Amino acid sequence: MNEWIEVTAKNVNEALTEALIRLETTSDNVEYEVLEKESNGILGLFSKPAKIRVRSKKTIEGVAINFLKKVFNSMNLVVEIKVDYNKEDGYVNIDLSGEDMGVLIGKRGQTLDSLQYLVSLVVNKESNSYLKVKVDTENYRERRKETLENLAKNIAYKVKRTKHPVSLEPMNPFERRIIHSALQNDKYVETHSEGEEPYRKVVVTLKKYVKDYKGGYNKDYSYKKDYKKDYKREYRKDYKKDYSKNYGANESSTVTVTEE
Repeated sequence: MNEWIEVTAKNVNEALTEALIRLETTSDNVEYEVLEKESNGILGLFSKPAKIRVRSKKTIEGVAINFLKKVFNSMNLVVEIKVDYNKEDGYVNIDLSGEDMGVLIGKRGQTLDSLQYLVSLVVNKESNSYLKVKVDTENYRERRKETLENLAKNIAYKVKRTKHPVSLEPMNPFERRIIHSALQNDKYVETHSEGEEPYRKVVVTLKKYVKDYKGGYNKDYSYKKDYKKDYKREYRKDYKKDYSKNYGANESSTVTVTEE
């Protein structure tokens, strides 16, 4: 990474231009040294070309791009890499584009997650403070987020209907956070994570003292008077309207998922 390359040309300016083309960058992102200046011989004879050595500056953007280029070259993939580094907030967002991006996404985003993990290691090795790295392509992260949020709502409906906890499939930390966030304001269910990485998963359970639509209470917990009026009123007005109508059609659907 950041190796020097030597370039020879008619003069220093032409040598620098050639180096920038080869490095696919601009002059403000490189540093160079003149090894030999051009010289003109007598009557234009025996002229000597200029020789310089050039390398990319060691920026966070450059570190990420150089690493990814090596990875994609070894995979014989042509990928356009765009890096947005927000130093103030400590974020590095990397967007990849090309023809066969499905290869980089992999099953349930596992290849993309692995690539993101490796880039994070490389980038943070060069940083004085921890940087959060996100690698995305074809807006996969946002599409996956929508899928998981819909899954969370369907699972919540199932838990409310059956009063039994539901365990989702193992997920990475990012995806687990999406599930937790989607249900954090739900009045009737709560979430927690169980297990060790990489098999850690989200479990959705009914909250204490919640009344179901058949008139019973969560049998796993004792009922308290203080909750009776509030839950009786809220359940009848909100629960059937919010869940039975909107999610009833999905009761029999099977959803497969892959947390934080």
